[in-house]
Amino acid sequence: MPRYALKIEYDGAPFSGWQRQSHVPSVQQAVEEALGRLEPGEHRIAAAGRTDAGVHGLGQVAHCDLRKDWTPFRLSEALNYHLKPAPVAIVACAQVPDDWHARFSAIERRYLFRLVCRRAPLVHEAGKVWQVSQELDGAAMQAAADRLLGQHDFTTFRSSICQAQSPVKTLDALRVEEVPRHDGALAFHFHVRARSFLHNQVRSFIGTLERVGAGAWTADDVTAALEAKDRAACGPVSPPHGLYLAAVGYPDDPFA
Repeated sequence: MPRYALKIEYDGAPFSGWQRQSHVPSVQQAVEEALGRLEPGEHRIAAAGRTDAGVHGLGQVAHCDLRKDWTPFRLSEALNYHLKPAPVAIVACAQVPDDWHARFSAIERRYLFRLVCRRAPLVHEAGKVWQVSQELDGAAMQAAADRLLGQHDFTTFRSSICQAQSPVKTLDALRVEEVPRHDGALAFHFHVRARSFLHNQVRSFIGTLERVGAGAWTADDVTAALEAKDRAACGPVSPPHGLYLAAVGYPDDPFA
């Protein structure tokens, strides 16, 4: 059975997350049902990461096994046809070796978090960014973000229901980028990179950094929270709709 890698883009708003669940819609279910329209039968796909309800995907990667030998172009076109009208698209497809795995072959995940400082309601970006009413200090947020880089016990920034065996992870990048906007409002993109993440780790980072940008926390407070290894020491968790799974890295990019 040939194996295919799929790069998937989706709007997380109407879904209860990536993972298939009973009685609620998921992105995984939408893709598996589209596969079932191409080849009748039950399909189960594996993904590089599980995104929560409301989190979006720009470059989620999954793999599937099919009976038919499809050309990648025809498979992506057929899946996109059957995915309508769900806000899910296959943006790239490639045939991969039988032992290639979307999750276990990955060597890094990249997330993007979008935040806008604006008092007026957002019209075109509602549900796609986190909107706060006050302006934030980008330099202060970057100074605090630098305290989180490297290998640490991230218990403070880990959901209480996280199923990872260890809270120790290595954070490779957390870059705060100020982004110009047409309306003159202040906007920030947070670029986060690591081999793997704990449940709610990125949203916990961003919620805490927002408090630094607002002047309620300092970089030293972030260091103290990290060293506490206590979930109660974390700042507020940011909402899911500003978060995007941006890309997944592999030793050899199957879509190159």
